[in-house]
Amino acid sequence: MSGQSRPQQGEMITMFTDTYRAANAGGRQPPWDWQAPHPHLVRWVRENKISGSGRSAMIVGCGYGDDAAFVASLGFRTTGFDYVADAIEGARRRHPDAGFDLRVADLFALPPEWNGAFDLVVESLTVQSIPREQRSDATAAIARLAAPGGTVLVIASALDDAVREPGPPWPLDRADVERFGEYGLEPIAINRWERPDRPDLSPWLAEFRR
Repeated sequence: MSGQSRPQQGEMITMFTDTYRAANAGGRQPPWDWQAPHPHLVRWVRENKISGSGRSAMIVGCGYGDDAAFVASLGFRTTGFDYVADAIEGARRRHPDAGFDLRVADLFALPPEWNGAFDLVVESLTVQSIPREQRSDATAAIARLAAPGGTVLVIASALDDAVREPGPPWPLDRADVERFGEYGLEPIAINRWERPDRPDLSPWLAEFRR
């Protein structure tokens, strides 16, 4: 960490809140806002011919709700949550008639009725935004959302073992991704998709099943 202290969770929450609040007031959009569903999620859906058919889905750390809107369009009964109320406010404005549920919720204190309730759980870039000392707890909380037979899809920036840089974010190495398998999930596929401009940061796309 080159002598730099790591931001604590409270500092991270303040940072994300300030970023969304400024964007909602007409400022620059958050750098993680694609203004479209994440392309790796879209690719996974198309390659695997995913259809909701009335099944349930949860989008973790949904931000402005573009992934949630996309998953809902596939026929899933979709819920998205984010800790930052300003993110949910912006999501409701961006998708006023999308037909999915948006909630303000804390990953570390989720409603107990969500445990084991979702056939598809999409975790995109959330764990990597959490300080490393809380990463295992975050991973466990996400894994608990999956219903028996349910799928957890993990999308994350990838980190080579030899590369360590100050965050946030803190990209995941393979051990971080494999940790989802410690919480009742079976790995189906753990892949890195080539990023030509930065091969060392080619992102993870991992699929797990309960």
